[in-house]
Amino acid sequence: MQSYEERLTAPRSWWVIAALIGVACALMLLPLGTLPMLGGLIGGGALSAVAVSSYGSVRIRVVGGALIAGDAKIPLSALGEAQALDADEALAWRTYKADARAYMLLRGYVRTAVRVEITDPEDPTPYAYLSTREPERLVSALALGRG
Repeated sequence: MQSYEERLTAPRSWWVIAALIGVACALMLLPLGTLPMLGGLIGGGALSAVAVSSYGSVRIRVVGGALIAGDAKIPLSALGEAQALDADEALAWRTYKADARAYMLLRGYVRTAVRVEITDPEDPTPYAYLSTREPERLVSALALGRG
């Protein structure tokens, strides 16, 4: 049973920028004619849209006894206390309080986060920092999953 899932989609303004990159590519190719201009519009817009989509496709899930965050899959039994971070505390933990050994799933456009201690003695990672729009919900899903 799946208790939590979130996709950290890119903000709408990034999609506008992707479209503007397509327009910029079209304008660069305008002196070469209409066909190259259309190719620049479609190609530049498509490439920038793929880049925005792939960056915003990362998911955080609590399912099947594990926390899956991006490429990391951590069993709930290896997790300690989870702490919901407001915008100011999240900024502190991704800057001056950060540990270089920590697993960081950062998205700069998401202001809140969750910090989860990793208690596995075999793992040198002290904690996982996860950008999330719903930190309280993620913390409760982790607590519910650990039972």
